[in-house]
Amino acid sequence: MPASPQLQQAAEALTRNGFDVYLANEPAHAKLVFFDRILPTIKHKLVSWGDSLTMHSTGVLDELLADPAIEVIKTFDPETTPAEIIERRRRALLTDLFLTGSNAVTADGKLVNLDMIGNRTAALQFGPKKVVIFAGANKIVPDLPTAIDRVKNHAAPLNAKRHNMPTPCAKSGYCHDCSSPKRICNTWTIIDKCFPPGRIKVVLIEGEWGL
Repeated sequence: MPASPQLQQAAEALTRNGFDVYLANEPAHAKLVFFDRILPTIKHKLVSWGDSLTMHSTGVLDELLADPAIEVIKTFDPETTPAEIIERRRRALLTDLFLTGSNAVTADGKLVNLDMIGNRTAALQFGPKKVVIFAGANKIVPDLPTAIDRVKNHAAPLNAKRHNMPTPCAKSGYCHDCSSPKRICNTWTIIDKCFPPGRIKVVLIEGEWGL
C-alpha cells in the first residue's frame, strides 16, 4: 500500500534532515517494521521509553518487556516510589535504545515536543545511543507555529486530562499559560536536524494515533 502524500512529504523532509524514516500503514505494521528493519541494526541490551500512546499502540514495548535477554528500565511503575522513578528516568538517558512518540512533526521535517520534567525531551536531544519515534499522520502539521499551537492547545490539554492533572487546560481544553504546580508544559525541544545522522529513527504511521 503506497504512503499517503502527507506521510511521503514528511518522510522526505525528515530524511533530508538526517533522520532515518520508515513508513507503516497501521500500528501492527509499525511493529513489524521495528522488529524486522530497525532493531537488528541496534545493539540493544539496555532499553527504556518515554510516555507515548502511539508507541504503546504498536505493542513494541510489550514484546521487549517479555524478552529476558533485554534489560528494560521501567520509567512508569506504580509499585515503586516517585524518587525511584526519577532515578530510573535519569538512568534511561544512558540506554542503548529509547522509545517514544512526538507531539508534532512538521512538513519540513522538524520534531516538536513539550515535556513536564524533561526526561523525554532530554532523551531526544542527547544520551541514549539510538531513539525510535512512533508518530501517526495526525501529528504532521504544516509548519513550526502550527506545531506549537497543536502541542499547547491539543496534545498538552488532553495529556493533562489523561494524567488527572488539576490544570486549567485539562478542564477547558486549551492553554492558559498557567502557573499550576502540576503544569505539564515546561520544557520544549525542537529538533531541526538529527545529529549524528540516523541517531533518531522515525516510524510514520498512517491514520490517527495518539494525541
